[in-house]
Amino acid sequence: MFDLDGVLLDTEGFYTQLWAHVDECFPTGVPNFAQVIKGSNLEKILNTYFAPEKHNDIVAMLHEFQKDMCYDFFEEVPRFLNDLKEAGIPMCVVTSSDDAKMQAVYAQHPHFTDYFDAIVVGNMVSRCKPDPECFLMGAERIGCDIADCYVFEDSFSGLEAGKAAGAHVIALATTNSRESLKGKASKIIDDFVGFTIDDMLTV
Repeated sequence: MFDLDGVLLDTEGFYTQLWAHVDECFPTGVPNFAQVIKGSNLEKILNTYFAPEKHNDIVAMLHEFQKDMCYDFFEEVPRFLNDLKEAGIPMCVVTSSDDAKMQAVYAQHPHFTDYFDAIVVGNMVSRCKPDPECFLMGAERIGCDIADCYVFEDSFSGLEAGKAAGAHVIALATTNSRESLKGKASKIIDDFVGFTIDDMLTV
């Protein structure tokens, strides 16, 4: 099971810029706000940090930003996904992103869904990461026992959710440093370059 931003897609830098800009327009008073909210779905971010009358403006800013974003895969992500597909290993995306964002991703990658047996988005769960609900749902949708699943995550809340679900958790040091990820996953990798199914199965 794969998180999306910061795991499959090299987009976290763009989102850091976006939420820093939102925080400038609608100050939250939360230090390092753009980092604090990583892994949270939009509903939780809005309801936790912003007054209801600001929600529509923020959603409009987000959708406009996402519409023009570049959703590039990290290096060797397609290769690793193809390897898993050819090996008959079921796969699922588990993301806090909403449907509008996913449509933008599909527009840039028309064959994106061909890789995956299921896609779990933010509005499909009642409790967002670090709650394990999303990964438990993902495991159910691909027909696997959670104890047999491997979760790839970059955010602290996502790693916590994967561990709480009972999966094998692999952290990517794309958003946070290796040092800060120590103890939060069974294995830490920089990216998927040279990473193999055998490497995954040794976790």
